[in-house]
Amino acid sequence: MSQQSVDVQAFIDRHPFSPFQWFVFALCFCIVLLDGFDTAAIGYVAPSLLKEWGLTKPALGPVLSAALFGLAAGALSAGPLADRFGRKKVLVASVFVLGLFTLLSSQAANLEQLTVLRFITGVGLGAAMPNAVTLMSEFCPSSRRALLTNAMFCGFPLGAALGGFLAAWMIPHWGWRSVFELGGIVPLLMVLLLVLVLPESVRYMVARSQPRERIAAALARIHISARDIAAFHQSETRQAVAGKQGLGVVLSPAYRTGSLMLWLAYFMGLVIFYGVINWMPVLFKESGIDPKVAMQISALFPLGGIGAVFCGWLMDRFNADRIIAIGFALTALSIYAIGQSVGDVGLLMVVVFVAGTVMNTAQSSLPALAAAFYPTQGRATGVSWMLGIGRFGGIAGSFLVAELTRRQLGFDQVFLVLAIPGLIAAVALFVKQRAHPESNSKPVASATLGH
Repeated sequence: MSQQSVDVQAFIDRHPFSPFQWFVFALCFCIVLLDGFDTAAIGYVAPSLLKEWGLTKPALGPVLSAALFGLAAGALSAGPLADRFGRKKVLVASVFVLGLFTLLSSQAANLEQLTVLRFITGVGLGAAMPNAVTLMSEFCPSSRRALLTNAMFCGFPLGAALGGFLAAWMIPHWGWRSVFELGGIVPLLMVLLLVLVLPESVRYMVARSQPRERIAAALARIHISARDIAAFHQSETRQAVAGKQGLGVVLSPAYRTGSLMLWLAYFMGLVIFYGVINWMPVLFKESGIDPKVAMQISALFPLGGIGAVFCGWLMDRFNADRIIAIGFALTALSIYAIGQSVGDVGLLMVVVFVAGTVMNTAQSSLPALAAAFYPTQGRATGVSWMLGIGRFGGIAGSFLVAELTRRQLGFDQVFLVLAIPGLIAAVALFVKQRAHPESNSKPVASATLGH
């Protein structure tokens, strides 16, 4: 057996991306896809709820927002738990919660029960995504981390779209409850797969000084030579914070500015996303566009998330903060352009699609940026708190547009206001880059594991 201590990230970097790593990618992609399906499910069943339970549209407000509050709660709590107990344990528990309570939602007898169940489902949803991001990023080679993490994130819009197609087919045949039954059974089956085959993050195991045999066994699934290595250590591109983990790292003086700027950028991005996605059909209709056409144009906005793959490629090669900041600046410009294009339906379709592409690309790239920013001891908390605080931006975005319409602002003025958060997000990322320039990110040896 070799007596040399090997850096786990260097080991991952120097071997080809293995079938085992593709398997981890596939598992995390499926988790994010299920997240997208379950998050969007309530919107697809809402018309059926109105009919079956005799509700008015305003009565749906609590149940539509319950999952958003649950998402925030789940994300804020799951990161510190994952940094303490491990990525795998929290990920398995969160997928179990979202599966169980989605399945229970299919048995709800009234709106109050469904609201409570959707909140708890949201906790599972909010906890699953940041841990999938963290686990995936810690199994990626450094040169492809942003690309692969962003590609994994494409599962979310695909899951939301898949939910729409399936709901349109299932509800006429088996009713709205069947959507929740499918959305619950699949994650519960997946829990068994996660328990049996999903590994713990090797970076987490080294950071927590777990037995050499466990780390070697996990790395041997990437390349068999890991079994002959006597000891492992890891180098951090970010300086560890002595005596702290989780939130203590995220809010430490070394990371505080970057953390606040990431929170601000993600919050502002969701102000735009939810403000646009929830109100665009109404605003288009009120501007004189046929309701059916308004819905078709609005559906173009969330389709642009696939651009995150190209953005991840750019992030792996250039300054990631600046790449995403430029994306948010272009978002602001294109959101403003929507307000100027309402008189020409053809132009409006193009502008909405472009706006959706740059907006979703920038927003979907932030988790990969956060995962690369923090050391192992605070990575799960850093990603999850950014996602959790950002969820309140989604809530704020819906209320913002409601207030603007109440004040009777014109169509172009509403989109001018919605463009401003894009500029704020861009500035926040430039501030983060100035506070934490990439040139200072030299590897720092840490967390050596002995025998």
